[in-house]
Amino acid sequence: VQLQASGGGLVQAGGSLRLSCATSGRTGKIYNMGWFRQPPGKEREFVAGISWNGVITLYADFVKGRFSISRDNAKNTVDLQMNRLKPEDTAVYSCAAGGSTARISPAEYWGQGTLVTVSS
Repeated sequence: VQLQASGGGLVQAGGSLRLSCATSGRTGKIYNMGWFRQPPGKEREFVAGISWNGVITLYADFVKGRFSISRDNAKNTVDLQMNRLKPEDTAVYSCAAGGSTARISPAEYWGQGTLVTVSS
């Protein structure tokens, strides 16, 4: 399974960005999917996850009410809508697939990261 993330960029605080992760590969399996981020100088952390059927979503406390994860299994994409962005949201964001829950732990597949920079 290959994951390709896109949509990162530079945005002012309070603004919005939408990240998208496209999946490809012939596995016949629909995976739980999620987004992680790694802020500068910090460890990677879970941001949001969605179950394979889109029924269950999970969010880290620091993004609840601001970020929204969704998926389109027909298009093999998972999106992360990020609103009211803060400078502390600056990080490299990566999509991941796998795990037995929407927590995506442990992830089986990772995409390359996309940089999100939020200016104050």
